[in-house]
Amino acid sequence: MSISAIEAIESSPAAAPESAALLDVTGISVAYGQSQVIRRLSLSAQQGEIVAILGLNGMGKTTLMKALIGLLPVRQGNIVLGGKELSQREPYERVMEGLAYVPQGRMVFPKLTVEENIITGLRSAGEQPPEALYRYFPVLWDMRKRRGGNLSGGQQQQLVIARALASHPRVLLLDEPTEGIQPSIIKQLAEVLRTIRDEQGLTIVVSEQVLSFALAIADRVLVIDRGHFIHESAGKDIDERAVARLLSI
Repeated sequence: MSISAIEAIESSPAAAPESAALLDVTGISVAYGQSQVIRRLSLSAQQGEIVAILGLNGMGKTTLMKALIGLLPVRQGNIVLGGKELSQREPYERVMEGLAYVPQGRMVFPKLTVEENIITGLRSAGEQPPEALYRYFPVLWDMRKRRGGNLSGGQQQQLVIARALASHPRVLLLDEPTEGIQPSIIKQLAEVLRTIRDEQGLTIVVSEQVLSFALAIADRVLVIDRGHFIHESAGKDIDERAVARLLSI
């Protein structure tokens, strides 16, 4: 891709969607100390859309995810969910507004049971986990009394996604969900995420390095490089070879 083409992507607005985006991120910048990682980045996602953000390590994927959920402050720009500005809100407030976040590395509560882990994702005491969670992830029903720390990596990933879904989110943020998971579980996870999107109209924003997984689930693919999006394609226009070349640089 030429430099002029990259600049055109960064400077020109995308074609107007048929309806307002559910998640609308505009011109955000994020830094660690004096090191700026995200630079005036914009992102949108419609209700029921799965957006995959691809990039090599250190290109800004995890930083972006942490900024969206509020674990890192944005120095400028806006994060709007369903018309509400969230960029200055605390993480728990963003969860209450409909964001859910599954961090890289899973982070289950190892001494709590599967059932107890899921309960921690509920918005308030007295709620019950959605029944559909165990339908989406039947292995969790079979192991609901087992401690989270005793599950395999793939089972733990299913658990943290179920825990995030327990909060009834409108937008699910997934940070490299396939890391350390065997191929059969990756394929299963892709099928489950598509099913959840189709049944619930859930918007999913996922950061990834595994191109095959991203292509299996995404309606739209973006490639991030040093805090900028350098490529975007959607639907039938997703060019697997072009994206693979950008990820091999």
